[in-house]
This record gives sequence, structure tokens and C-alpha cells, in this order.
Amino acid sequence: MIADADLLERRQAWLKALAGERRLSANTLLAYERDTRQFLAFMTEYLGGLVALAEISALKPADLRAFLAFRRKDGAGARSLGRHLAGIRSFLRYLERQGLANAAGANALRAPRQPKSLPKPLSPEQAERVVTREEQLQEEPWIAARDAAVLTLLYGCGLRISEALDLTPSDFAGEATSLRVTGKGGKTRMVPLLPVVVSAVETYQALCPHALPPQEPLFRGQRGGKLQQGIIQRQMQKMRAALGLPQSATPHALRHSFATHLLSSGGDLRSIQELLGHASLSTTQVYTGVDAARLLDVYERAHPRA
Repeated sequence: MIADADLLERRQAWLKALAGERRLSANTLLAYERDTRQFLAFMTEYLGGLVALAEISALKPADLRAFLAFRRKDGAGARSLGRHLAGIRSFLRYLERQGLANAAGANALRAPRQPKSLPKPLSPEQAERVVTREEQLQEEPWIAARDAAVLTLLYGCGLRISEALDLTPSDFAGEATSLRVTGKGGKTRMVPLLPVVVSAVETYQALCPHALPPQEPLFRGQRGGKLQQGIIQRQMQKMRAALGLPQSATPHALRHSFATHLLSSGGDLRSIQELLGHASLSTTQVYTGVDAARLLDVYERAHPRA
């Protein structure tokens, strides 16, 4: 066992609360489960006995620093360490609300400084080639149309790949001019539907040999089941080689390109935040750095005194 049975039971209740009340994504829940499991296992080793509520309620910043140092020595980067701390804080606050622990020590500890990493968008010309049906590498016309439609949704609407693959035919029923998208945490948002996106989806629907009931997945695999993300990711990998694109050209890079190209054309951050479904404006603000980097590149190449 990694901890006292009572503590493990309360940890399970916390994870259940996160899933039900805060509606965190499945990936975040898995990460928090793993992080707190590693933390409790470390504390049991660190204290030389099975860790229980009494030890957790008496946690000091030095104990948390020891855990982070242990994880860093094990190869964890700043992002992972920051997530470790976020999960532990959340668990301690849950216990604190029940009068079982004090989260002050964890709250006082500063998270490791996160490295600044800018998304790498494609150029408008590269993005246009990637989403064009004629550039797809599939021999079957309906599969080429399918891949083009999915990639067009990523670039034309700024969708995550999971969001695109969760769409149903009913989302495009009638003469739809906007799309209701369910994103992370079950949050919904509306995004405009460009004619080129509608056209790509209609072409795929006309060519698809499988029945497409209104409320079932729109995009299908070769045998008719729901299309899996890995298929689109592998297809994009092949396109990188065929079109001479950089390694950063992934399906998600099309979402980055959507945001960057909007910003470059005068879009405001608040609107782009809404379109992307970001909970915080700070998440969207990374694109100002991308745009500034582009402008500096143009300046250095074009200005006579650069």
C-alpha cells in the first residue's frame, strides 16, 4: 500500500468530486491520480512508515520541496513538477474544506518556473495545402475527402482534433452558419462555419460509403467505426514528408495556425479566446508572442538597416 486506507479512500472521493463537480478532462484526472499516488508513495518512504491523515495534515513546505526534488532527479521537467504541485494542492484544499488538513504549506510553495514555449504555426500557404483534398495521400476518394474535412475543421474553426471527431451529422443539419462545439470540461462554444468548411464536410458526406445517422459520429474509419485520432495524426506525419513540412506540422498546429493567422489579420484576443474555448485569456496571449516573432522576422529580412 502507498498510504493508510482511510487516506486512500478520501483521495478517491476527491478524484470523484473533481470528475463530477469540476468536470475535469479524463487526461487531467489521470494525471492527478498518478501524481498524488507518486506523492503518497514518496511520503511513505520519506517518513519511514505508512502515511496517514495525521502526516498529511502536518505537511510542511520542506516536505513538498523534497518530493519535487525527488521527481526532478527522476527526470520530471518544470511542467510536470508544476502539475504535481497543482494536484497536491487541490487534494489538500479538499481535505482542508472538511477540516482534515491545512493547505497553507502547499499554497505558500512557489511552482517551478515554466519554460516559455511558443506554438509553431504553419504559414497560410502550408496550411492551405494541408487541408486541400487533392494534397491528401489516400487513394480512396472518400478517405481523402474525410481527412481533408477533418483538417479543414482544425484550421477553419480552430478545433481540437478530439472536438472534430466528436461531431455528428446533425451538427451540420440545415444551412448551418455556426457550429456548437463541446470542448474541455464539457464546456460548449459557438464557432462560425466558413463556406469552405461546409463544402469539405459535404464532399466527404457525399462520398462516404457508410451510413451516417444524425446523432452518431460523422467521421468514420475504413470499416465504418468512429475515426480515431491516431489515423489523422499518422496521415499528417506522411504529409509532412510529402509536402516538405517541418516536424512541428501536426494536427494541433493547424489550431495554432488558426489563432495566429486571425491575430495577424487584426483579430482581437478576446474573440480568439472565445473561438478557441480557452478558459483563461493568458492561455490565448501566447499567440501575441508568436505574432511578434513573425513581425520581427519580417523586419530583420526586409528592413534596410536590420
